[in-house]
Amino acid sequence: MKHLLTGALLGLAFATAAATTEPGEKEAIAMAEKGAAFLKAHGKEEMIKKISAAHPDFVQGSLYVDMRDIHTGIVLAHPINPSIVGKDLVDVPDASGKKYRREIIELAAKKGKGWVDYMYKNPSSGKIEPKTTYILRVGDVVLEAGIYKK
Repeated sequence: MKHLLTGALLGLAFATAAATTEPGEKEAIAMAEKGAAFLKAHGKEEMIKKISAAHPDFVQGSLYVDMRDIHTGIVLAHPINPSIVGKDLVDVPDASGKKYRREIIELAAKKGKGWVDYMYKNPSSGKIEPKTTYILRVGDVVLEAGIYKK
C-alpha cells in the first residue's frame, strides 16, 4: 500500500510539473510587463539590445518578447528570428491567410494592449501551430509575448 501511494504521489508530481512547463497567458503578460518596465527605465536602444541578445528575462523556452514600431510595423528586435528585424511584414499573412501583424498594430493603437490569435512556427516543435500573443504598447513601440495553444 505504501508503494502504491508513493507511486501515485510521484505520478501526480510529474504530471503537475509537465503541465506547468509550458508558459501560459499569465507568464506572457508578466513578460511583456517586465519588458515595458525595462523599456521605460532604460530606453528603446537598451531594450533592443536585451531582446536581440535573447536575454533570459525576455526568452523562456517558446515564450519570448519581440518589439515592433507601432507606426510602421517594422520589427525592431526579435530574439528567435533576427532575420526579420528591419523588415516590413505587416501585410504578410500567416499560414491561414490572416494579416495578424496589421491586427497587432491596430489593437495597440486603439486599446494599448490585448491578445491576437494566429498561426506561427513554434521554435520548440518546428511546426506551424496556433499561437496567441499578448501585445502591449509602450510609447511608439509594441512589445509582443506569445504562447502556443494546446
